[in-house]
Amino acid sequence: MPHSRPTNTSLLELHLTGIPGLQHLHHWISIPFCIMYLITLAGNSTLLCVIKAEPSLHLPMFLFLSMLAVIDLVMSTSITPKMLGIFWFHFTAISLDACLTQMYFVHAFSVMESGVLVAMAFDRYMAICNPLRYLSILTSPVVAAIGLATLLRAVVFMSPLTFQIHRLPLCRPAVVDHSYCEHMAVLKLACGDAAFSNTYSLSISTYVGSFDSLLIALSYALILRAVLSLSSPQARKKAFSTCGSHVCVMALFYIPGLLSMYMERYHQELPPHVQVLLADIYLLIPPAFNPLIYGIKTKQIRDGACRMISR
Repeated sequence: MPHSRPTNTSLLELHLTGIPGLQHLHHWISIPFCIMYLITLAGNSTLLCVIKAEPSLHLPMFLFLSMLAVIDLVMSTSITPKMLGIFWFHFTAISLDACLTQMYFVHAFSVMESGVLVAMAFDRYMAICNPLRYLSILTSPVVAAIGLATLLRAVVFMSPLTFQIHRLPLCRPAVVDHSYCEHMAVLKLACGDAAFSNTYSLSISTYVGSFDSLLIALSYALILRAVLSLSSPQARKKAFSTCGSHVCVMALFYIPGLLSMYMERYHQELPPHVQVLLADIYLLIPPAFNPLIYGIKTKQIRDGACRMISR
């Protein structure tokens, strides 16, 4: 039977419902979620260890990959343990401060991941289309500056959102119909004027999603043009395989996130559990797949892992 909503909740404490309408399936849903989290922890941690241990991997491509691994670990860990607590033990309560902290980490690191994906697409463009100038342009200071820029962009974009929602009074039943503290779901509890938060959230999400995905699409279009000019069919096949898998993982990150946000914003007639599952997918699947797509399929990573194991 679905769990009843808690009553007499304090405004300093919220309750997460998990996946609305599917509470009776929480234990089953938790199995793939837990598996994906374990893959995320094992894959990204291994990736970081291999890149750190192998001096030959201290190249721009793998430095960006390290940034992506750290972001994925933080983003997944900020939501999955609490989510599994809801699914397994019905630990629905979360303090308002913890909820806002979780919200900030989820959305800020999502913006950071988007920025790193753009940087990785540019890195691939330089490596394939301009290999002679690759290391002279993407030096270590430049890579560090790009990483810092993605961090600052996330802080600048997300800080006003969190401060604004912190100031809004929550005067409805303190129950969030979501599996984590997603901004639009928490905003539904506010009884003050939430127009700024609504508009700002929609604008930032649209800007980041559309602008970053456009830059990625442009990079891969230029890569595709360069690949088609290669004389070797084997080289073309390898480049198509690599770029195709990268684009698929990026699509899993951008499309479910934007769909979930727009459906929350415009109250589309879809079951609530579909909206929540879409939001969960874009935070859980890419972090689990990234080390497989970007790591295991990369020969240098495989060779580095073998050398580390042999030692």
